[in-house]
Amino acid sequence: MENEKIGKIIEAAKLYYLLDYNQSDIAKKLGVSRPTVSRLLQNAKEKGIVQIKIVDSTLDCEKMSDQLKQKYNLKKAIVVSVPQYENHIIKNYLGEAAAAYLDEIVSDGDIVGVTWGTTLYHVGMELRQKPVKDVKVVQLKGGVSHSETNTYASEILYLFGKAFNTPPLHLPLPAIVDHVVVKRAMEADRHIKKILDIGKTANIAVFTNGGIKPESLLFQLDYFSKEEYERIRERAAGDICSRFYDSSGCICDEALNERTLGIDLDELKRKEYSILVSGGSHKIDGIFGALKGQFANVLVTDQITAQFLLDKQN
Repeated sequence: MENEKIGKIIEAAKLYYLLDYNQSDIAKKLGVSRPTVSRLLQNAKEKGIVQIKIVDSTLDCEKMSDQLKQKYNLKKAIVVSVPQYENHIIKNYLGEAAAAYLDEIVSDGDIVGVTWGTTLYHVGMELRQKPVKDVKVVQLKGGVSHSETNTYASEILYLFGKAFNTPPLHLPLPAIVDHVVVKRAMEADRHIKKILDIGKTANIAVFTNGGIKPESLLFQLDYFSKEEYERIRERAAGDICSRFYDSSGCICDEALNERTLGIDLDELKRKEYSILVSGGSHKIDGIFGALKGQFANVLVTDQITAQFLLDKQN
């Protein structure tokens, strides 16, 4: 009985402090009253289960990196210690770590493919100039929309191009179009085809995954009808390059996938470095699905997300 009570305290604490559930949502999930949730959270503090402090331990991060690498068959895992589990803080720290890794691996003649979004913008902001020759930077997916929401696509390409001394190659297309025939017509244009082909031959790909929630950047770009959004929300764990997949890493809407412009997820599996930069509570399921699908062979994440990934059952 005592073990059952402790288990409920721990579950409530994880939902509240790590996954940002409110107390009402926790009450529904656990099948208890809201005052009971409040007592569970108070007990978590009193018993020392919750300490409002994150201990920065490089040793623990190194250990988790090795465990992630082994569990998910990765080329490399980089686990960063963040002081607070908040999205803007996580992105700052992950951006710095991913930029340092790129500075380490990018060399003469490489082709670096990038996507867009706030996480990649933080990576670009942290990049240092590196004296390399004949490097190409190419956009891996379209990002044009009628929405006024900023995808940071142009800024990211500029920052990556500046770091590696090359004019970046833009893909001036929407990520998703209304009809397959429109997509095929765009891909048939010889200028567009050239950019897409360079993206396919990139030996380094840098990307993040989107969370399945209304405020995620991709859902702010007016690409989807209400019905499409509901279908995605029910089936998808996340998206990479605007292609939606489930928790097993399988494409979950083939019709939508056929209307998406940019690199296919299967092509990411063939990259020398396929680098997923991602962390935070709303991205855990998407990261897990991406690793199950083997879309990434390098992961850059934070220590709390890393622990959730290590705890997940394959």
